[in-house]
Amino acid sequence: MTTATGAVLAGILGAIVGSFLNVVAYRLPRGESLAHPPSRCPSCGKPVKPYDNIPVLSWLLLRGRCRHCKQPISARYPIVEAGTGLLCALVVLVKGADEDAIIGIVLVLLLVPVTLIDLDHHLIPNKITYPGAVLGIALVAAIVQRRGMGMGDVKLAFVLGVYLGRAVVPAIFVALIAGALVGALIIARMGVEKGRKAGIPFGPWLSLGGVVGLLAGDAIVDWYLDNFF
Repeated sequence: MTTATGAVLAGILGAIVGSFLNVVAYRLPRGESLAHPPSRCPSCGKPVKPYDNIPVLSWLLLRGRCRHCKQPISARYPIVEAGTGLLCALVVLVKGADEDAIIGIVLVLLLVPVTLIDLDHHLIPNKITYPGAVLGIALVAAIVQRRGMGMGDVKLAFVLGVYLGRAVVPAIFVALIAGALVGALIIARMGVEKGRKAGIPFGPWLSLGGVVGLLAGDAIVDWYLDNFF
């Protein structure tokens, strides 16, 4: 895939996700469900039809008004959609159409709702930052270690899930953090290109995570759910 094609696809994806991020920015601080009810007009409450929910284009075709009540719909919606799409496209243009762009795009999709919510409510929700941190670590570890992780590691992770149940989540998290730190040290010592190609055994870190999950996994999960959900 060429960089130009990747940028176009990332821009379209960003605009589509940007539409959802508008929902996140509005509902999350209010404690409302992100899934139900579906998108609706803020004035009359009528559900927005799928053909009226095309990012940017629908707002332009409807001249910024609700199809039903004709009340104005804030220009913020298409601006966020277009802005998110543009940022995602820029990430691909700068980073290239490969795995390096993935982390950048994910970061953009996290920063957009954080910015909107902080502007509106002067707060940054833990429900975005904490999962964002976990996802970021997982992505970095996966990219750094993709050449060194084999099916044996995948099978071991499955075994951990069988034995630990829900406690496998902090177990995998610990494994990813440990692996990411080791990968970062290798990259710092060998350089980015050589470091990324180096095979990193992941089994020891999965084992470490498994022990943590066995001894404290349930307590960690309970603490997280009690404090952040």
